[in-house]
Amino acid sequence: MKQEYTISLFTEDHIGILNQITIILTRRQLNIESITASESAVKGVQMLTLVVNTSREMVNKVARQMEKLVEVLKVFVHTCDEIIYQEIALYKVTTKGLMSGSIIDRIVRTYHARILEVSPEYIVIEKTGHKSEITDLLAELEPHGVLQFVRSGRVAITRQVKELNTYLNEMDAANRYKTENVEAYN
Repeated sequence: MKQEYTISLFTEDHIGILNQITIILTRRQLNIESITASESAVKGVQMLTLVVNTSREMVNKVARQMEKLVEVLKVFVHTCDEIIYQEIALYKVTTKGLMSGSIIDRIVRTYHARILEVSPEYIVIEKTGHKSEITDLLAELEPHGVLQFVRSGRVAITRQVKELNTYLNEMDAANRYKTENVEAYN
């Protein structure tokens, strides 16, 4: 049965790692629904967050393949109920379309959005939330003249704090130990 999975990869900061990861997904004919890259809690370690729709068996196969890459330190696979996640969206809407009556006030309050910029030609609105909330706000704004729309990839952290923190601390300690031994040898 297909469902949405969030894959969190901890990697060394090397050029080309994303290409290697997308090749693994392409070979299995898996589409990336969302992707985000950022620093992690460990210096020099990057975190890639990918969202895919597939079966548990397939996502586990893909995760094992990704962990075999030299630059990949660890891969975690989570369902939506195992993580806390958000996305961010920006909407650029015509000022004329939103300024009639109390439309803008109602939209901002109803969707818990905020206004980032107002000009005579457009208003930029920001919404943080899940994909469905962002899509609902887009549908609400479309009749008022959406000029541009952009949505980020998923940003996620696990609910199982011990699992992730324990691994990151072990990895950090191993890196310090390796560095100390190399310096002692030289």
